[in-house]
Amino acid sequence: MSRRALVTALLVLAVVALFAVPLLLDGGASEYGGTDAAVTEELAADGHAPWAESLFSPSGEVESGLFALQAAIGGGVLGYVLGRLRGRRSAGRPGPAGADAR
Repeated sequence: MSRRALVTALLVLAVVALFAVPLLLDGGASEYGGTDAAVTEELAADGHAPWAESLFSPSGEVESGLFALQAAIGGGVLGYVLGRLRGRRSAGRPGPAGADAR
């Protein structure tokens, strides 16, 4: 096994351990909730009320789908912008020697 492959395997193992060890140490005793729910409970306990009501309250599956759609659109926009910036940078450089200009 080459040094590069060993380093890659160790890094992958470290990332897996980073996520697996806390879950194993917890033993399933904790309930993993979102920060939105925790903050909402804290604010309600302090007597704060929401400023506005939701216009649209989708079910959990629809909400997850909308979140995934938002993430996909954001990833597409980010990829497009980075591609354009890279294209601009490489457009100013001449091609490799002996390449035909098309």
